[in-house]
Amino acid sequence: MKKWFQKSIIITVALLTFGLISPSHFIWEQILDTKSPPRAISSDVSDYEQVTITEEAPTYEHMAVAAREQAYIKFGNRIGPVIQNEFDDVIFPKIQEVIDLTIAKASSQEVTRLSISEKPSGDYHEKIFNIYNETTRKDLIRFHVRTDKKPLEGYYFNFHYHLAEDKYSKHYVLGDIYWSKNTPPKWLS
Repeated sequence: MKKWFQKSIIITVALLTFGLISPSHFIWEQILDTKSPPRAISSDVSDYEQVTITEEAPTYEHMAVAAREQAYIKFGNRIGPVIQNEFDDVIFPKIQEVIDLTIAKASSQEVTRLSISEKPSGDYHEKIFNIYNETTRKDLIRFHVRTDKKPLEGYYFNFHYHLAEDKYSKHYVLGDIYWSKNTPPKWLS
């Protein structure tokens, strides 16, 4: 689309919606940038490579890379940059530890069948990713993040996981990250 035509559409929509959809609104990135490649959340995330499991590559390294990638997909472009440092320093090492313990408990045959789900849930749903057995399709661990509102403090993201051993009934808390007093955006946004 020609630049002058794009700008005139943006200005017209801004005027017709009384400024509700401004020229800097997120919707314009989605509509007008269809030909450009998707933007990375940050410079750290854009350095991912395609990881293929081979006999030489340890499974726990693949799981850690895939887990971090799924978490940042869940966070999206609006939440990810804000909580990235605290997530990388506090929460993700605990996620890695849980994954490592699960792999250590499993036999060598079971380890080769473990996989990470690739579709985190959006809106306000909790699921980040699950670690499951590819042959039985049963989850071993479910990693979630919940938005909690604490009175007079604001919103927190509560990271936790559930285990198949107790039929996913107990929350095992990984930690909380403070957002702000304002309502956080939906996941994947």
